Amino acid sequence: SLSHSPRIHFSLGCHSCSSSSLYNIFFGDSQPKDANQTKSTQPTHTSSSMNSLPVDRVVLRLLLLCVVANTNAFQPSLRLHHQQPISRTVTTTRVLASTQEEGATVTKSKPKVQELGLLTFDLDDTLYPIEPVVKAANDAFVQAMEKFGFPGLSAFDIVETGKQVREEIAAQDPEKAAGLTHTEIRELAIRREMEKIILQRKLKEVADDWATPVESLTANVKKHAQTWAKNAVSESIVQSILTDWEMARHHAAERNIFPHVIDALKKIKEEHPKVIIGAVTDGRANPLLMTFTLAPYFDFCMSWEDDQGGRRQFFKDLGQVGEKAELTWIYDAARHQYAILKQAQDAIDSAKNNEPIKPLVWPDNYDDLVWIHVGDDLAFDVGGSSACGAKTILVELPKSLGQTAPFRFDLSIKQPSWSTTTKQELETRIRMNEAAREHVDVQINTMERLPIAINEILRGHV
Repeated sequence: SLSHSPRIHFSLGCHSCSSSSLYNIFFGDSQPKDANQTKSTQPTHTSSSMNSLPVDRVVLRLLLLCVVANTNAFQPSLRLHHQQPISRTVTTTRVLASTQEEGATVTKSKPKVQELGLLTFDLDDTLYPIEPVVKAANDAFVQAMEKFGFPGLSAFDIVETGKQVREEIAAQDPEKAAGLTHTEIRELAIRREMEKIILQRKLKEVADDWATPVESLTANVKKHAQTWAKNAVSESIVQSILTDWEMARHHAAERNIFPHVIDALKKIKEEHPKVIIGAVTDGRANPLLMTFTLAPYFDFCMSWEDDQGGRRQFFKDLGQVGEKAELTWIYDAARHQYAILKQAQDAIDSAKNNEPIKPLVWPDNYDDLVWIHVGDDLAFDVGGSSACGAKTILVELPKSLGQTAPFRFDLSIKQPSWSTTTKQELETRIRMNEAAREHVDVQINTMERLPIAINEILRGHV
């Protein structure tokens, strides 16, 4: 019997239902006729009315009343999108917690955007076209030779002489020839051209002194004249001419920077202010010497020529059929340089904020930051850097911009005049290119897309 049950209180939260309707639901036809009846009489009437009803009917109407009063509690999804749920009772908390869990399974969490730590670039044919740059440098060679008293040469002479020197060395020592750097070949070519001119002058001097034609001089005399010419070459003049060649090369590179390169670098620095940017090149180009264009954006430069042992081994393997040439040594060196600079920068930041730094471990993965390499060469840029853990961006620009990489590895096309690569090396490179293509993460056809490509990698979209 409900007459002996504890008093039950209800908090009605439904405002769409009138008090008269609620009274009829709960008490049937027993509502007082006098609408002005005071509230103090309602509890007594309510108690007698409840006692006069069957128990099952009272329970049913109690349940209906709870449903009406708490209608909003069954609409948690609407509240979840507009405000955080407030836990008022145990029951309410459980309903909302259950709803949140369901929402968590339906709503996909956004992938974490990774941070860019190291960005490396190839230089030639990636940031500027190599053809006009080398031509300008060779023109400077002609001018420098004339300045030091060796006139009558053409830009074509140094290129052909460089090829000839390499072929002569290859005939005697193929391994040594394979390991020659661009600088070494160029230096030998400059020396050879100087020797030719000195020899002609010495032979003419001897012939005039003997009052005889040069053609009539004996082989023994000519041999001694060659010894004279070889030893009369001034090493300081050779280095001065080589320096003029390299300076002209850097100036020409600045004049021929591909469209959008500088704007792309600015945007990258703005979006990733802590990134360390470096260059990885197989020649003597150095962005830190390009003071009007690239220098403000680069932190270091790694040249293949800095590690003669690694370079010699690579080109030795490249010149042998069936040998797998590995480029990891130069990219490992770049990553090591990054580790040194990164730890120094972390130490500076910690000193500013008075916080300890975590020691970096080399050569293991010492941080979770992303390394991206940008280049135009499938084998050297993509294949080499990806083998060391870098994400890769391949730059293949329109032919109108003068990029030569897409055409350098077609044996049916004449190679550029400045190239000293042998046919066997080209065939090996073509195989390496094919193997490296699957390691391209993003390919772009304009440097304007470079910042976008980097962000696509960092967001995990590729």
